[in-house]
Amino acid sequence: MGILKNITKEDLSWVLYDWANSAYATTVLAVFFPLFFNEYWSAGEDTTVTTARLGIATSVTGVILMTVSPVTGALSDLAGSKKRYLFYATLAGSLSTACLFFVPGGSWLPALLLFSFSSFCFSGGIIFYDSLLNSVAGRKRLNFVSALGYSLGYLGGGMLLALNILAATKPELLGIADSTTAVKLSFVSVGVWWMLFSIPLFKFVQERKPEVKEAHSHDFAAGFRKIRDTLSHIRNIKGVFLFLLAYWLYIDGVDTIIRMAVDYGKSLGFESGSLIKAILITQFVGFPAALLTGILFKGVKGARKGIYFTIAVYFGVSILGAFMKNETHFYALAVTVGLVQGGIQALSRSYFACIIPENREGEFFGFYNMIGKFAVILGPLFIAVTGLILRSSGFSADSATRGGIMSVSLFFIVGGVLFYMSGKDKHGNNIDNKDQLN
Repeated sequence: MGILKNITKEDLSWVLYDWANSAYATTVLAVFFPLFFNEYWSAGEDTTVTTARLGIATSVTGVILMTVSPVTGALSDLAGSKKRYLFYATLAGSLSTACLFFVPGGSWLPALLLFSFSSFCFSGGIIFYDSLLNSVAGRKRLNFVSALGYSLGYLGGGMLLALNILAATKPELLGIADSTTAVKLSFVSVGVWWMLFSIPLFKFVQERKPEVKEAHSHDFAAGFRKIRDTLSHIRNIKGVFLFLLAYWLYIDGVDTIIRMAVDYGKSLGFESGSLIKAILITQFVGFPAALLTGILFKGVKGARKGIYFTIAVYFGVSILGAFMKNETHFYALAVTVGLVQGGIQALSRSYFACIIPENREGEFFGFYNMIGKFAVILGPLFIAVTGLILRSSGFSADSATRGGIMSVSLFFIVGGVLFYMSGKDKHGNNIDNKDQLN
């Protein structure tokens, strides 16, 4: 594969951050925290209540992130300090994750607070990481480099998750006292992994500096002024505006499936071991699938085709997921998600990097990630409220949970329509979004 020969040290250093922080996404977000929160920190509670707590906490974190991310993104542009902001987020996130080790059983509130803070740092750091993409790759290589990052993220996150699963299921092999201690140690391993593999980015990636530094990193007034300026002009950037609306909705469905899949399977009575195997399947299928996405879909037009395809697949997953009967069905959906999860994320990131103005990446990616986190507010909250309403209306816990999952399909339908509109002018003709930025 000749394209792999063109990878530079800077490319590799940048994509290694995906390898680093994906350990948090897999071990903490997707598997061990929701399981441990249900079985250890909320032992004896009704599953509907624990799901609601987790959903509401995720939503509140999203509100906070939504509020601050555009401002911090704008400041990182004005002061040329994306790497500095990323370092702070990485350090705080890795330390707070490791501190979950010290939370005793039954203490669901301290666990939820630590989890929410680490999740805030994880998501906030992605703003600055994503905004460095244009500093690393030219526009012709954005899709591939972005996809390579997600590909290595799946591999790295999957490898550490597999090791942590081995420790949790066979603690005696690694000299660990019991499974509970092994799960607690998994949070420590994520903190170390996240910080360690972030070092190459901080050492080798050269951040593209603004021609003139307009603000210091603490000048929040300048950040707000830049946000105001962007909002006053964004209505004239039709492709960007409509894409952000579309992304808000379809990525809501994606993030909801990522964050709530294990909790959903647990609510249906599936064994924890089966749920963990499904997550591993998604990770290791996602590694080659994400890389293949970057090779197959090139340029702005290729990214649009890939996003259409992945939205359609996710719509099918959200419908079929509501009718799951056993672990085999869960495995089949895990394979399907693995084929498209990295693709939709990588192509959305690179497509957005292509259509935004130069030298304003941090600011625009602040909006991009704000939209994504606002979607996280709606998704888990939507499932939580729907489930509680159906349950209080006399439906069984099983039916209420399935109804909440099926409702996620609406986000893919409306998101797909808006994404289609983002590529059309007022006369319904295809447009080149890049031309709107001049």
